[in-house]
Amino acid sequence: MSRAAIDLELVQSALSQQIARLEGELATRLLQRSSKGVAPTEAGLAFFREAQLALRHVDEAARAAQQSRLSGSVSVGLAPTTASVLGLPLMQVVRERHPGVRLHVVESLSGHLSAMLNARQLDLAVLFDTDPGRRWSVTPLVEEKLFLIRARAGQRKALPARIRLAQLGELPLILPSGPHGLRATLDAAFAGRRLRRPLPIEIDSLALLMDAVRAGLGCTIQPQAALARCADAAEAFELAEIVDARVRRLNSLCSLSDDELSPAALAVRVALAQCARTLVAAGQWAGARVSHHES
Repeated sequence: MSRAAIDLELVQSALSQQIARLEGELATRLLQRSSKGVAPTEAGLAFFREAQLALRHVDEAARAAQQSRLSGSVSVGLAPTTASVLGLPLMQVVRERHPGVRLHVVESLSGHLSAMLNARQLDLAVLFDTDPGRRWSVTPLVEEKLFLIRARAGQRKALPARIRLAQLGELPLILPSGPHGLRATLDAAFAGRRLRRPLPIEIDSLALLMDAVRAGLGCTIQPQAALARCADAAEAFELAEIVDARVRRLNSLCSLSDDELSPAALAVRVALAQCARTLVAAGQWAGARVSHHES
């Protein structure tokens, strides 16, 4: 009984009370207690066999119901940095769990995805700047560290491992433009610390932005996932972690309200959240941790 209570994460007295209630409902003794321990009675063994069969039928019924109802198309929006880490694993998980669902993945900057979600052109999106005035369902998902990233070539002095926004000085920056989540986060961080807001080169394409950084046109501030598609990232770029308090990028899973989502979209939303957390736990989403923010 003590081992069973541990397995069930119950105190032994609570488990004993539950068994006593069950025996009372069935009007028969299921377990025989003696000085040598506890053993099942004939009635207990019969009940155990039928209960196992019933549990298998419940599992099979759940799988059958899911496979029969989960069909149709689900559109998901991911920013380029998020897609580089989450996109392929999400597609693999959805295909494995819900083969009847057609997944439509849109990769774009977060400002565009926000507009598409608001226009009902997407079912779900992972966004960085969520407007509480919109009627979305919002779940904090993953929080990412931000890094100052620059090209290694042609530098006289290496970057420190850690740096503050106040130390950036006159470094030339290359960032997305104002409507996008990362830029809004950085502008708010500079304003909150009463630092001069940077006047960066603005590029609304991650691939082109990183090409410009590689070419030495300036530095950028991005999560580590921005380098996920750069096979030579360790040789081509150097990073310094931004250590100012609360200078992080929060990835939130946003969707239309539950009553507007199809069963397939609800299932993909669950799969996406689980997939993201699995990647973080496995160390496959560099510089990220599961978020514990309140939605």
